[in-house]
Amino acid sequence: MRSSHPRSAAVAALVATALATGLLVGTADAAEGAVSADPIRIHDIQGTTRISPFNGKQVADVEGIVTGVRTYGSRGFWIQDPDADDNPATSEGVFVFTGSAPTVSVGDAVKVSGTVGEYVPGGANSGNQSVTQISKPAVTVVSPGNALPAATAITEYTVPAEYAPAGDPAAGGSVNGLTLEPSRYALDHYESLEGMNVRIGTSRVVGATSPHAELWVTVKGWENAAKRGGTVYGSYESQNTGRLQIQQLAPLAQQPFPVANVGDRLTGTTEGPLDFNQFGGYTLAARTLGTVKAGTLAPEKTKPQSPGELAVATYNVENLDPTDPQEKFDNLAKAVVTNLASPDIVTLEEIQDDNGAKNDGTVSAEQTLTKFTDAIKAAGGPAYQWRSVAPENNKDGGEPGGNIRQVFLFNPARVSFTDRAAGDAATATGVTTERGKAALTHSPGRIDPANPAWADSRKPLAGEFVFRGRTVFVIANHFGSKGGDEALTSHHQPPVRKSEAKRLLQAQSVNGFVKQLLAVDKNASVLALGDINDFEFSATTQALEDGGALYSAIKSLPKTERYSYVFQGNAQVLDQILTSPSIKNFSYDSVHINAEFAAQNSDHDPQVLRFRP
Repeated sequence: MRSSHPRSAAVAALVATALATGLLVGTADAAEGAVSADPIRIHDIQGTTRISPFNGKQVADVEGIVTGVRTYGSRGFWIQDPDADDNPATSEGVFVFTGSAPTVSVGDAVKVSGTVGEYVPGGANSGNQSVTQISKPAVTVVSPGNALPAATAITEYTVPAEYAPAGDPAAGGSVNGLTLEPSRYALDHYESLEGMNVRIGTSRVVGATSPHAELWVTVKGWENAAKRGGTVYGSYESQNTGRLQIQQLAPLAQQPFPVANVGDRLTGTTEGPLDFNQFGGYTLAARTLGTVKAGTLAPEKTKPQSPGELAVATYNVENLDPTDPQEKFDNLAKAVVTNLASPDIVTLEEIQDDNGAKNDGTVSAEQTLTKFTDAIKAAGGPAYQWRSVAPENNKDGGEPGGNIRQVFLFNPARVSFTDRAAGDAATATGVTTERGKAALTHSPGRIDPANPAWADSRKPLAGEFVFRGRTVFVIANHFGSKGGDEALTSHHQPPVRKSEAKRLLQAQSVNGFVKQLLAVDKNASVLALGDINDFEFSATTQALEDGGALYSAIKSLPKTERYSYVFQGNAQVLDQILTSPSIKNFSYDSVHINAEFAAQNSDHDPQVLRFRP
């Protein structure tokens, strides 16, 4: 419990009132004059909202104990006042930004003078919350070797179930000006601890170690738990309040960061200052890091299709090009053969051109696909053939020069491809009638490529297949990314998801094409699949399903198994296979081989659907 310092609280209230009424008008002299009766304490600087009442002002001789030192990235150190006030909304810790390697040590008692500011990781347009900090500091070490303020425990009991307050409409939906309610909202709880020494006990890993030396845990092991150990993001209201990012303060050269997979446990005590960064929001910057105890999670293997079943899969192979190591080709190929049981049709996303990101006008991907299909054969798989339509140079988004596109792989021993006047990048395929049945005017062909919805984005690839005498239409998709969307921890609540507008138009385009097929033949077998870059509960998916034209088959799985990607500790759906009404009986599998693991061949999990046309 925090000790009471009514005089400090009164001073903080005085300053806040003066600021609110414009009495201080932002001048350092006025601010110093207002608090001259009592030294400015850290909780005065932090205040009761996300924005410091001293923002932009000079402060002098702010006292605290150094609780953490960061010598890389945003260099600086954290200090904490060991004598807390009685207001749970005011943090007792603050970051001191030095810009160069700090000269203080953990346990130093210091006095800091400098400028209070609100630093926004990622910039103001990111929507991220700000970090209250003191910059341009003059630091005096009063004494070394002091005991640290006791770490505040973050547990399943202390973090509220409700994620965030609704933003103030008068402030554009921002929560910045709202008084923190740390016992009511999770984001307010974390904000009230910003910069403070905190700790967690043994916690389950819900986001594997990344190449940037970070992992995610949950302090609420029961919260929307996935079958395999993650935590499922199953709606916009299921943000998962127990998630917390873990980094370490020790440089990697001094202490390698532990490798962890989803379902592992970070055991013991992990303790350090609570930071906020651009890539994950609230982050425990560990001064003391627990020990990873490995679990038993293994990559999944789907069951093979029966002779009468058609198996169709989708797999984002993450910018595959011939300059990638042979090991990546071999691992992806092994996954197709061993984990996916050699599907009859595989739609691939993010196949790059023959020289990858070299931006020289190359658009052919023949070398990429030859190398990949050769690797599949070497792994014991079928001799897949392929069909695709090369994009116009640098017109489909993705890595500049890479010219990513969707591709059909198919096993000619099991299924045939119906070639019909293959279209080019600018030619739209259409729907026609052949012997009373629906057919494509171009196969392979692109859907609606001139539609502005597909500008700087991958155009859908449509193809016509025949399996045991039955025609199956397959539409391979890679919708626009979520780039530019605000994080769940945004100061706007709810966060602004501006990328949805483009995907909504894209979904409407694909849905309209499927409806054209169904208008000719209501019993047509149509699969629209790929990296939809959106959730099964999103407006994008609803637009794809409009009018009953399609159904997102991942929704046939239990909620604990609905995910294909793990982002910031949230297991979520990005990859989908959608079925037309005639495909009633099917089995679906989200094959978890990448997203939960530190060692990945792609950041997406492939999806497989088996059915009898």
